[in-house]
Amino acid sequence: MGFLGQEQQWVAVQEKTFTKWLNSKIIVREVSCQNLVTDLSDGVLLIHLLEILGNESLGRYASKPKLRVQRFENVNKALDFIKSRGIQMTNIGAEDVVDGNKKIILGLIWTLILRFTISDINEEGLTAKEGLLLWCQRKTACYDEVDVRDFSASWNNGLA
Repeated sequence: MGFLGQEQQWVAVQEKTFTKWLNSKIIVREVSCQNLVTDLSDGVLLIHLLEILGNESLGRYASKPKLRVQRFENVNKALDFIKSRGIQMTNIGAEDVVDGNKKIILGLIWTLILRFTISDINEEGLTAKEGLLLWCQRKTACYDEVDVRDFSASWNNGLA
């Protein structure tokens, strides 16, 4: 498999993994994400996620945005909240999420995972990478056929 094929495979693995992480958080709102690119484009699920992670309301927003401008307002509200938490957000704007820039969206979700999930595990004295690996192992421990040992080969079969 060439470099491009490996990169596409890695992007698909990230997308699947990040979608599962997102759904594990937003399930308390009785909503779900099937496709990160399209389901986050109106900002509603992103606002739900941030309200859950931040344990606070982001205020009023368009819960059923019909217009592009409403989608932009929702995503900007989410990005402003992220920045207000001191999280570095470079090279991302509302248009990236609204227009479905997959790599930017994956980067955004990864940043949220690091900040809100890994930081919790970090208190156990582990690096962020070690913490994420531990989190993955805990989340998959109930599946006999899944054995997460690293961030490469353990993910190749698509079970993790």
